[in-house]
Amino acid sequence: MAEFVAMALNVEVNGQTVLAIVNGMGAFRSVALEILKSHNIDNPKAGSWYPQQAWLDAFKEIKGRIGTATLFQIGQKIPENAELPPQIDSIEKALESIDVAYHMNHRGGEIGRYAYSKLGPNQGKLVSANPYPCEFDLGLVTSFARRFSPVGHPARVAHDDAQPCRRKGGGSCTYLVSW
Repeated sequence: MAEFVAMALNVEVNGQTVLAIVNGMGAFRSVALEILKSHNIDNPKAGSWYPQQAWLDAFKEIKGRIGTATLFQIGQKIPENAELPPQIDSIEKALESIDVAYHMNHRGGEIGRYAYSKLGPNQGKLVSANPYPCEFDLGLVTSFARRFSPVGHPARVAHDDAQPCRRKGGGSCTYLVSW
């Protein structure tokens, strides 16, 4: 599936999640709000819903105007802003629940998925098949993994370049996580 192209036209994303763009751009908050407004998301609010395609268009503009590092920062803000399942208390539960949280924060049609699988006692992989840019997903997975990694075992996340990548026309991206 292509980056920046919603899988269904009726899909919406909740305001808490949209606010991750604003929070992820830090000192450039006014630029974030300007970009969102240019894509018909004016003054986003928690509890409201916005077209996913407009949000993806804002991501594309951010990538072009500011760069991929900002997409990574925005992804890192998602766990701080999105609604999460309450039972998360370990890194594996966090990685397994990314798909649940993703579906809690989107509605209105096919949105794709995140699929976690354990590779070893302190390793796993997460396959992301959705329309978001891979730098954003790398930030999101990194934030979840670090937030819930065991004390003394900080998580490391890497994009698996041996697997397909949405940036290169693939249908998914794979992230390797170790702790």
